[in-house]
Amino acid sequence: MSVLPKGWTLATLKSVVQPYETVDPRRQPERRFQYVDISSIDNQLQKVTEPKEFFGRDAPSRARRVVKNGDILFATVRAYLKNIAVVPEDLDGELTSTGIVPLRPNNAIVPNYLFNWVRSDRFITFISKSQSGTLYPAVTEKQVLAAEIAIPPLAEQERIVAKLDSLISRTAYARNALDQIPALIEKYKVCLLEKAFSQGNISHATTDGEDLKRYGKILVGELVENIVAGKNLRCEERPPSLDERGVVKVSAVTWGKFDPFASKTLPPTFEPSEKSRIRNGDLLISRANTLELVGAVVVVEGCPENLYLSDKVLRLEMPEDDKRWLMWFLRSPKGRKEIEARASGNQMSMRNLSQKQLREIPLPWPPLKVRSEIIRRIDAAYAWLDRVSDECIAASKLLSELDSSILQAAFNGELVPQDPHEEPASTLIERIRAECEARQAELKSGRKLVAHSRIPTKKGAKMENLIEVLKATGDWVSTSEVAQALGISDGVTSDVVEEFYNNLRVHLLNGYIEVERRGEEDWLRLIPISEG
Repeated sequence: MSVLPKGWTLATLKSVVQPYETVDPRRQPERRFQYVDISSIDNQLQKVTEPKEFFGRDAPSRARRVVKNGDILFATVRAYLKNIAVVPEDLDGELTSTGIVPLRPNNAIVPNYLFNWVRSDRFITFISKSQSGTLYPAVTEKQVLAAEIAIPPLAEQERIVAKLDSLISRTAYARNALDQIPALIEKYKVCLLEKAFSQGNISHATTDGEDLKRYGKILVGELVENIVAGKNLRCEERPPSLDERGVVKVSAVTWGKFDPFASKTLPPTFEPSEKSRIRNGDLLISRANTLELVGAVVVVEGCPENLYLSDKVLRLEMPEDDKRWLMWFLRSPKGRKEIEARASGNQMSMRNLSQKQLREIPLPWPPLKVRSEIIRRIDAAYAWLDRVSDECIAASKLLSELDSSILQAAFNGELVPQDPHEEPASTLIERIRAECEARQAELKSGRKLVAHSRIPTKKGAKMENLIEVLKATGDWVSTSEVAQALGISDGVTSDVVEEFYNNLRVHLLNGYIEVERRGEEDWLRLIPISEG
């Protein structure tokens, strides 16, 4: 934004987050860890939905970063996918990947304000410009932390978050309701076709009171005049260009409408039979697929002139007026039951419907005018359901745009009122920075003091067992006691003292131990690790 509201300031993410810890889980080989990588985050819900588990001895090399409840996880790989989530309480103390930056808010920022900022289109668009790499474009942690964030006064942040929670919960409720519609549409279609081919509905569709009992059934083979198949060839796994020829896959007829892009390119030397070329108006059926999908049937619309039948997609040649009657029946629960009962094969992943079995399927056969009326009703209902589906998709898109607009208004200072009497964000951030620097200086000074007053140590003392010493005590212990337990005594050298504190610093940075100043001495403790 060009002009910030009064009391707001621009700051880097680094200035409003705390350092996170890293550990080597292999140091705890028997501990069961939970682990969040990019695939563990649902980027639509923006929640951790599928954390992985492993023992420390089997830890992936990228499982190093310790997360805490409330951390915001920002995936640096393909940032535009928005693999962003807040760490839930049950993952406190667990691990995430080195491809994810844990953003741990400090006291200058409300956690949900930070979460909403980094998932906003504004931030994603900005940070995505820094991505490098072709296969897996990514940003660096340094780039994420250097990115700017608009910070309001703390109380205003809380008001913004409360308003965002209220508004976005409503859009989430609406989105959840819309998400139920596709399943309801499919259920309605099944019921519609089941009713359409019931005896009662066929009688109801009769307009002149004819006795339908004398109209029984025919076999599909009595209606279908010819069945045409294509060839099974090794093809290029891509749709053909306009000057090439291709064959359709079974997926071209699987999902209710003919899909010309579900096709493969024929070898240029192969001349397919003209009778196997697909034309608009053809009735096609798949003879091989899974049990649930074998026998999928469509009437072709919008087909280019360069596509041909394969050995698994057949054309049923029959009178034009009867194609839609057969198609709707084979899609109905009764038709599906007949197909699945006749499909052969030992593997569930691939069943086959032979031409003989297809021809033997019984088909309801009322008078032409009854069939036409039922087809008209089905077509009209499906057209209406398709419109509902399109409107559902459009509404879902509008909800996403609405969420984006709400976030934009929030970060422009337009969502809640400002209070000129609140502490400016710049003052808050500066105070927190100063307090942090003072704590670091105090800790550094305390360590120097302890280093000069420590018991002399022998040259060459070993420091590798510091963790084991703290494990044995199980509680806070003074640095002098630790030194004594490590065999440090008279005969001090500066090199040994430096080695001790370098070792201590490494364990502090790795998150194994914590330090507390008591009087004139540092006390140490092994950080408790909650079991996964």
